[in-house]
Amino acid sequence: MKRTLAAIFSVAFSVVLMTGCSSVQVVESQVSAFYSWGAAPPGPATPYRFERLPSQQVVGAQQDTVEGLARGALARVGLELSPATARYSVQVTVATQVIERAPYNGDGYDGFGFSSPGFFPGGGSRGALFGPSFPTLLSDPYYRRELTLLMRDLGSGQVVFETHAVSDGVQYETLAVLAAMLDAALNGFPQPPAGPRQINIPINAQIPR
Repeated sequence: MKRTLAAIFSVAFSVVLMTGCSSVQVVESQVSAFYSWGAAPPGPATPYRFERLPSQQVVGAQQDTVEGLARGALARVGLELSPATARYSVQVTVATQVIERAPYNGDGYDGFGFSSPGFFPGGGSRGALFGPSFPTLLSDPYYRRELTLLMRDLGSGQVVFETHAVSDGVQYETLAVLAAMLDAALNGFPQPPAGPRQINIPINAQIPR
């Protein structure tokens, strides 16, 4: 019996460690959204264009990636990217903080260390993510991501839609997490419920070796 249990555990542990093993994870986002359309809210196929801050123009390639993800999320709520005929402008900002967790000491993690904020399109991970039953013996980064999307009426110049999403966790697939956060941030568009909400979006994650 002991040999059988050991064999089962060994096989299960090996499967978890396999490179490229997929796992369904949930991105939990804390969302707050506000709107003030004035007239009727935008209908299907309403055209928009992206607007960038000077700092976002400097890091053009990174902002291209963010706006590409935003374009998909906006299309799913019925908006259409068309700079020439745009009625609204959309501005998306993202900040990622990496918090380095101290190595596992047998009872838990010793604490947290802070790394500089920024946008990391490729993500990254050190150590292995085993889940609650298999605590890692190496340091895994813990991410805190903040996303803001503003929509401005080009006719009046007024911001008519504002949404914020905050998510933290060990998911290292930054692009997949940001895509889920954008869907969460636009949940209920164009007239989302008032007050803070938690929106959970599943993603197919890759477990690192």
